[in-house]
Amino acid sequence: MKPYKGSKVGSEDPVNNPYTPNAGATPEIVIGRDELLEDFKVLLRRLDRGRTNQSMIVTGLRGVGKTVLLGEFRQIAEEFKWRVLELEASKHDDSHFRQTVYSQLRAALFQISPKAKWGEKARRAAQVLQSFSLSIDPASGAPTLSLDVDPAEGFADHGNLTLDVTDVLVSIGEAAREHATGLVLLFDEVQFLSQPQLEAVIQAIHKTVQRKLPVTFVGAGLPQIAELAGDAKSYAERLFKFPKIGSLDVEDAKKALAEPAHLEGVSFNDDALDRAFELTEGYPYFVQELGYQVWAVADGETITLEDVEDAKDAYEAKLDSSFFRVRLDRATQLQIAYMRAMAQLGPESQKAADVAGVMGRESTQLAPTRSELINMGLLYTPSHGYAGFTVPHFDRFMLRAVPDLDVPPVQKRRSKGKS
Repeated sequence: MKPYKGSKVGSEDPVNNPYTPNAGATPEIVIGRDELLEDFKVLLRRLDRGRTNQSMIVTGLRGVGKTVLLGEFRQIAEEFKWRVLELEASKHDDSHFRQTVYSQLRAALFQISPKAKWGEKARRAAQVLQSFSLSIDPASGAPTLSLDVDPAEGFADHGNLTLDVTDVLVSIGEAAREHATGLVLLFDEVQFLSQPQLEAVIQAIHKTVQRKLPVTFVGAGLPQIAELAGDAKSYAERLFKFPKIGSLDVEDAKKALAEPAHLEGVSFNDDALDRAFELTEGYPYFVQELGYQVWAVADGETITLEDVEDAKDAYEAKLDSSFFRVRLDRATQLQIAYMRAMAQLGPESQKAADVAGVMGRESTQLAPTRSELINMGLLYTPSHGYAGFTVPHFDRFMLRAVPDLDVPPVQKRRSKGKS
């Protein structure tokens, strides 16, 4: 049989994001996200006509295809002849963020128009970008490339990230309108932006909306983004739509397996598809990985229930060794114990006091550990006092990987002045 080419439903980038593994299959098609793709097309059409509309931040657990969806948005934007700025957020200081934004917007400006064809607004955007570049710490990353224009005094030189990013995006938006195009900002892992960085992006997008400029933003990240955006700017809930994507329904999950196989002249038996959904519960990356493993063991033009059962151990082993293990390996002993206690309580989001009770501690003692796990992207907070795993089926993995709960002893602080 030929190598399996799975549906583009859950791949994630392992190089740029330490919390994601390499997908085991080559993505080919997108399944179950048609409504969001159509919403994005409508957004661009409205902006093309000078009408404002809400930007979008897609939320969901790991492995549900958020990064894949951003890739589809990029292709749609390019079909509309819009320019795209892609950024994967990471925990860096504001100077590094400035460097990244500058480099991306500099490239976007040259895509909007070659320097030889700059109009008045494009040249002005270059001057504002040049002002923005002057505040970048040379130690923050790659050397700043000059635009070979004089800086625009009084613009993007405030020393305030929010004001500076706003000036830059407004000027780029005006240049884009001058050259009959637009700019789409695609940010992945939005939860890793610091509050000042998130605030700067939100206010800048808000200003471009007020001025009806052809600029929009699509972000993707973990479920807590809506709360983080609201904390950064109270009007974020009016500025953005927050669609949540999760597992595929039964029909879409079956389609994600059956259609790529059909393209290779292979079919799935109905009971094989039923069992595949039972094992994966429709989580896109799991569907993709199971498809890969089934393809490796199947022999013939029909994939049977027996083939799926034969692939089950390899499927779970691959998830354990990559998708799950890469997260566990970054955790301390106490963090592992906290997640193991959560898993013992079940797959649902758990109350902090209940987790502490399983560990024989007070919730106040474990609050720093819980916060660390949230900052690492291993937990998220769906509601006050509760936390859940950002990865589906992680509770099952924890019970397999850590059979016994082992809570490290409390470290006693030594009194000052005593030996």
